Amino acid sequence: MSSIMTNASAMTALQTLSATNKSLETTQNRISTGYRVSEAKDNAAYWSIATTMRSDNKALSVVQDALGLGASKVDTAYTAMNKVMERVDEIKVKLVAAVGASAENKDKIQSEIAALQVQLKSFADSASFSGTNWLSVASTVAAGNPAAGTHAAAEIVSSFSRDASGNVILSKININVQGIKLYDSAATTAETRGIVEGLRLATTGVREDTATAGVAGTVAATDGYSVSTLTVVGFTDAQITQMITVADQTLSEIADAATLLGAAKKQIDLQKEFTTSLMDSIERGVGQLVDADMNKESTRLQALQVQQQLGIQSLQIANSNAQRVLALFQN
Repeated sequence: MSSIMTNASAMTALQTLSATNKSLETTQNRISTGYRVSEAKDNAAYWSIATTMRSDNKALSVVQDALGLGASKVDTAYTAMNKVMERVDEIKVKLVAAVGASAENKDKIQSEIAALQVQLKSFADSASFSGTNWLSVASTVAAGNPAAGTHAAAEIVSSFSRDASGNVILSKININVQGIKLYDSAATTAETRGIVEGLRLATTGVREDTATAGVAGTVAATDGYSVSTLTVVGFTDAQITQMITVADQTLSEIADAATLLGAAKKQIDLQKEFTTSLMDSIERGVGQLVDADMNKESTRLQALQVQQQLGIQSLQIANSNAQRVLALFQN
């Protein structure tokens, strides 16, 4: 039925064209942004999940930076620890050379030992990265340590995750600074002092509070020596032999400390690799939720463009029919 009041054909064509234009706008937006879900109105659930996961990925990026910083700190401490180990080993060799040496030669040997002792402190003091030094410390309570001479463990943020309730969980890698420190200016006892400076019993080489500084020429049960301060001048061969025991035990503890640092470095490296893989996995997961299939959208764009052209032609035809009806009345 033809009507001059209502052009049903034009209305239908206009509605179809409007729907096509809306779909075309959506497709063009997906192609231009690369996202199938770019706003909450596109898919509220997917958008919310993607937004949270992107935020978590940013947090993981910060964790990765923290791991990199922690790795640098460990590397610095490990490098210095190895140098200290080499110097203590050299001191041990000098002590062996001092056994049976003349007083004059002991003076010369002591000059070499003193130079090595200065290097020990220099290496420890220089083992600082980004203001952090784990080898030469001051374990004061004011600095956040549990007691004077007892250093708190250093913490490196290693992971960021959420529990079933969505609560954030931060995991950390602990560095046993108390077990690796070489010098501690806040310590007041032999047992809490650093590995290199702590006074050690001459008989066992173990840091012991009952140890007292050995006196040249006199052997006592409580004699103690420290690699950082010992001297061979005036001391007997028996006492120097005890110093060798002290140096050997010091070397053993330095090796243990280096092992702790090496294990921490390995753990950090593994965590960095895992974090990188996790970030890639999350990114892929988010992409599956919100990314547009460009091949599919490009094909759809072409189809919608054709539909748009046909819709415009349909609307033109419907309007032409109405004009012909109107012309009949005019004639």
